[in-house]
Amino acid sequence: MKAARFQEFGEPDVLGIVDLPDPHPGPSRVRIAVRAAGVNASDWKKRRGLMDQELPQTLGYEAAGIVDEVGDGVTDVSIGDRVFGLCPDGAAQAELAVLAVYAPVPPSLGFAAAAALPSSVETAMRALDRLGVSSGDTVLVNGASGSVGSAAVQFAVGRGARVIGTAGPANHALLRSLGAEPVAYGEGLVERVRELAPGGVDLALDVAGSGVLPELIGLAGGPEHVLTVADFAGAREHGVRFSRGEDGRAVHALAEVGPLIEAGRFAPPAVSTFPLAGIAEAHRAGESGRVRGKIVLLVG
Repeated sequence: MKAARFQEFGEPDVLGIVDLPDPHPGPSRVRIAVRAAGVNASDWKKRRGLMDQELPQTLGYEAAGIVDEVGDGVTDVSIGDRVFGLCPDGAAQAELAVLAVYAPVPPSLGFAAAAALPSSVETAMRALDRLGVSSGDTVLVNGASGSVGSAAVQFAVGRGARVIGTAGPANHALLRSLGAEPVAYGEGLVERVRELAPGGVDLALDVAGSGVLPELIGLAGGPEHVLTVADFAGAREHGVRFSRGEDGRAVHALAEVGPLIEAGRFAPPAVSTFPLAGIAEAHRAGESGRVRGKIVLLVG
């Protein structure tokens, strides 16, 4: 099969498409013929050598496609079913991928939109679960307009929370449409939030990693009320909880988001697509910040 891989750390040009052996699913796993695979910031961090140090590396933790092989014990899907899910082997940006967690592609979605969901909805749901967000809470989401942030906004609103979200002015209308009260990020953030919530907020979630943890701590009344999924160093410095998934993943989010989408209660992120062979350009676009929404590679 064809798969995305790099054999040295560096700029996007180190990425290439190589031939690898076809994978096969173990017990309780399924293999899909990949139609689309998500691209995340962790991909270019890995490519730069900022995360995992082994070489060579394949890429991709989320994909959507058609089941073409099932492992022992799989009874909930059949060959030919459309599914989306998570690939723990980090090899989803390929013609074939093995999924450990999966759910049916919502009928109203194509493969590209479905491939944009797994990482963002799992991360968002996990963060809200760890924070204990519930009805009546006022929650501040820093970085609310991205794929993880917008998912967190919608899940929190669905739990009955009041949500204040930071974003650039161009994305304020989007946040309002999702049920959040938008505020601009940058200098003066604390004052803008206090105009909406004079007593501060109950909980704060940082998905942007933009160096505002001290401000979030002040607004939420202490580091124990703040969680970040994007600022490991800041979390250590300020005593804030950090979640990367080692503390357990909220895999229930994948099964729950489909019915919400079909009921019109969850809006998937916008997607920008590139062919698998254009993975280097996809990385350049993602790192530059010049594309809106989630980057997805089209395969097959």
